[in-house]
Amino acid sequence: MILDSHCHAWQYWPYRPEVPDPESRPRVEQLLFEMDSCGVERAAIVCARIDHNPDNNEYVSACIAGHPDRLYQVADVDCSWSAEHQTPGAADRLRAAAERYRLKAFTHYVKGDDDGSWYLSDEGAAFFRAAAERRLIASLSWPARLHGVLRTLAERFPEVPFLVHHMGGLKAAEPAPYPLFRDVLESAKLPNVYVKLSGFHHASGPDDRWEYPYPHCRRLAQGLYEAYGPQRLCWGSDYPVVRTAMTYRQSLEAVRRHCDFIPVAEMEQVLGGNMLRLLDQAGA
Repeated sequence: MILDSHCHAWQYWPYRPEVPDPESRPRVEQLLFEMDSCGVERAAIVCARIDHNPDNNEYVSACIAGHPDRLYQVADVDCSWSAEHQTPGAADRLRAAAERYRLKAFTHYVKGDDDGSWYLSDEGAAFFRAAAERRLIASLSWPARLHGVLRTLAERFPEVPFLVHHMGGLKAAEPAPYPLFRDVLESAKLPNVYVKLSGFHHASGPDDRWEYPYPHCRRLAQGLYEAYGPQRLCWGSDYPVVRTAMTYRQSLEAVRRHCDFIPVAEMEQVLGGNMLRLLDQAGA
């Protein structure tokens, strides 16, 4: 089974530049069409209540109700764009979301200039303690520079699988001796830290984000494989955002075909087996 660990669905296109079909391009029907075309059986939809989409959790919940055998909801809880971000009561909001949407996973995006202190505070600890109580997967948009904080959280809450988006937040253009790259690899020592083998376009710069099959990202992908092993990497497309750089099929083949350092038998885990196992084990 192929299971997309990272994609989105919205009722209205949230990004600039604007597109001519903002009310159809990001909808779940388009995602399902791409999945069917590429033989992707299931997908985890990462919610994002960003521009024009304050009700994205509700929209994705309705999508899951219509396709319960194919889709999973990863609800937006206190992400960086929300008014609730790092305000008191985060743990209660997470519990309420888990109950309302019957979650197995939630997503949380960190601000680019965050120093990580909130996550080590009493409020932050309560937030991840609530995740542990509910056996939720924490799908995190987490900068590479804060992996030291992530390791502290993973040590404090070993019951929580911390699934980090887009190659752990790495950038291919980081100059040698690659301190952030080494720090992300250091997080592999924590057995409950996982990384999405996704976002080749995000790891790229403005001049090479269209350079499929992303040879400049190979060092990152191979390093993650060698550190985390095939059991803790999960392929994700980042659809429909990925369409600004490549097609849905290319997002799949960038891993399946061009990460040829991963043996075929292990590739099955990366393309779906690992994410399915996490989801099967998650939830209260």
